[in-house]
Amino acid sequence: MFDTLSELTEKIHLGEDSTIEFKRELPRRNVLADEIAAFANARGGVLLIGVDDHGDIVGLDQHNLDRTEKTVVEICRDSIEPHVPAFSERMQLDGKVLLRVDVPRSLFIHKSPGGYLAGQGSSKQVMPKEYLARLLQSRSRVGTVPPDRRSVPKSTGNTLRQDLCQRFIPQEASGYEVEDLLLKREILVREGSELRASVAGLLMCHDRPDDYLYNSFIQAVYYRGTKMDANCQFDTQDFRGPLDQQILDAYKFVKNHNQLSARKNIGRTEQPQFSMRAVFEALVNAVVHRDYSRAASKIRLFMFADRLELSSPGALANTLTVERLRYGQATRNELLARLLSEITVEDNVGRQVARRYFLERRGEGVGIILDESTALSGKAPVYEQIDETLHLTIFAAKSLQEEQEL
Repeated sequence: MFDTLSELTEKIHLGEDSTIEFKRELPRRNVLADEIAAFANARGGVLLIGVDDHGDIVGLDQHNLDRTEKTVVEICRDSIEPHVPAFSERMQLDGKVLLRVDVPRSLFIHKSPGGYLAGQGSSKQVMPKEYLARLLQSRSRVGTVPPDRRSVPKSTGNTLRQDLCQRFIPQEASGYEVEDLLLKREILVREGSELRASVAGLLMCHDRPDDYLYNSFIQAVYYRGTKMDANCQFDTQDFRGPLDQQILDAYKFVKNHNQLSARKNIGRTEQPQFSMRAVFEALVNAVVHRDYSRAASKIRLFMFADRLELSSPGALANTLTVERLRYGQATRNELLARLLSEITVEDNVGRQVARRYFLERRGEGVGIILDESTALSGKAPVYEQIDETLHLTIFAAKSLQEEQEL
């Protein structure tokens, strides 16, 4: 919506309506929550903060810009039910900086502090009960677009890297139009007359998915010791790029810090702290099952002397529970899982983790994590659902020297 600067400028001159709203500065939290929810409940829209009611661009200073963007993310997450995946962008118009917030039309109906609202012209109204009932019925989960097949706002048919897309086009289809093949694979999707990248397409075929899907990267920290203390941080890295590359980079990060202990009896016995096969499976599961609409969070990987912690945003899909993880399967991002199951793992890593493809889709992943880690450390890994985040703790094996002393 209003993808070019000229379209946006023209729209500002025309004034507010049901698709665009101006705010001179950051309004009260409840007011902003109502505006965002009303857009999501209707056709979607654009919120411009730093533009007054008359369409004059007044801009925001750096302090207000940072505070405003942070508040928008918090409001979408905390003040609207269910949360709204809005997308913010800092931009310059007439030499002044403002914040643009794109709110896509939602597949759900959202409740904000003002109730269930929808835009009518340049104002918003509480939806009548009859209208709300019909809307709830029409946007029920039955027949809705899965989250990883949804279009990515502000992306186009040219957003994706062609060499990365080519990985998902079979050689026998080389005579067909690439665009048609990508649409068939749902790496690209049509939105009206426009082509957009799908969420799965962007995550697998773009150098920086987090440029479009905020926080869609892995943050890794290695601590010396057992506490989360900034003074004990030894190595910190953010892994961006296509998801398969993120998995490999995070895997190599753990391998690099995975301490080996050894003892000499007859020959030499070596033992790592963590099973790298279990770590690989945990990383794949984290990226496949995370909720990419939760823009306030990222996948976090923390290594300590006695444990590894991995957190992935998003509650367990459907009716799956922590207790049933080993035995149940519920994939939030089915297309993403399918694409990862087509990508081969580089040879040296593939041999280490006994995998040819990133995802084998046999439902063995959680079992491998639990069994390999328990056999190594003597302690079973712990899965926890903490708010809307799935948290995994894998305990480190004791050093062989320490066991020998005992």
